[in-house]
Amino acid sequence: MSLTAGVVAVQGDVAEHAGAIERACARRDRDVEVIEIRDSGLVPDCDLLAMPGGESTTISRLIHADGIAPEIREHVDAGKPLFATCAGLIVASRDAADDRVDELGLLDVTVERNAFGRQRDSFEAPLDVDGLDEPFPAVFIRAPAIDEVGSADVLASWDGRPVAVRQGPVLATAFHPELTPDDRLHDLAFFGNDRATIESQTD
Repeated sequence: MSLTAGVVAVQGDVAEHAGAIERACARRDRDVEVIEIRDSGLVPDCDLLAMPGGESTTISRLIHADGIAPEIREHVDAGKPLFATCAGLIVASRDAADDRVDELGLLDVTVERNAFGRQRDSFEAPLDVDGLDEPFPAVFIRAPAIDEVGSADVLASWDGRPVAVRQGPVLATAFHPELTPDDRLHDLAFFGNDRATIESQTD
């Protein structure tokens, strides 16, 4: 049975995430339909969900205004995978240290926005990630960093700071895995932890 994957499309690298999801599902011999989510009512149909980067204050404002935020929380509460990248990590956190961000509280972490510099400070680095056999080519663009980690598990760090975490069905990165042809993190997010939940929902 085909999977339905949603990409929260209020901002960010929507097409790039869609392509990475399709490649990750192909690696698992799973058919997938990727839909763009800009309004409420679509997330409940999704088996997989991605929340891209962009501007965290804008993403936060729009997903709450459009009624998408509570559906994302319900998706995670049901044990369905969510992959949040860059600004998506900020929005998914419990504390973004910014009153303009209405966090979803899905990850027991606090974050610092733009911790690795502004746009001109963007860089790519080979990153060792728990669950991957080889380093991942991580692209950091105005990347946040994680300041404090509660009950989440740290999967990767850079320069002594956590940049990838997992808590239950949520995997989040401070960098942009969708900007590389490497789909291993999408595979890890969607099939490397709660695969039994996905299979039981789609058999």
